[in-house]
Amino acid sequence: MKKFQVTIHFEMDDEFMSLVPSHRVYIDTLIEKGIIDQYVVSMETQRVWITFTAQDKTEIEEYLVKSPIHKYWTYEIDELFIYDGQHYRLPAVQLN
Repeated sequence: MKKFQVTIHFEMDDEFMSLVPSHRVYIDTLIEKGIIDQYVVSMETQRVWITFTAQDKTEIEEYLVKSPIHKYWTYEIDELFIYDGQHYRLPAVQLN
């Protein structure tokens, strides 16, 4: 499996806001299944960043179009070469 970073730009209106709860249920399901590693939203810039685990970009697009709010999105999908961070490290040793 590969890692992908999706950058989404969105536009909001009243219908968009009414679909957010069902979208969150969908995103939570993908997180619980290990398909999404990170989901981050900036309301200031109306941007979303999602880190996916998948076989290819086509699989990512299949997940994206199932979101209730996908029609409000434009997005870019980038395959990641290095994916590292604090959560992927061994815990620090603490002597008692």
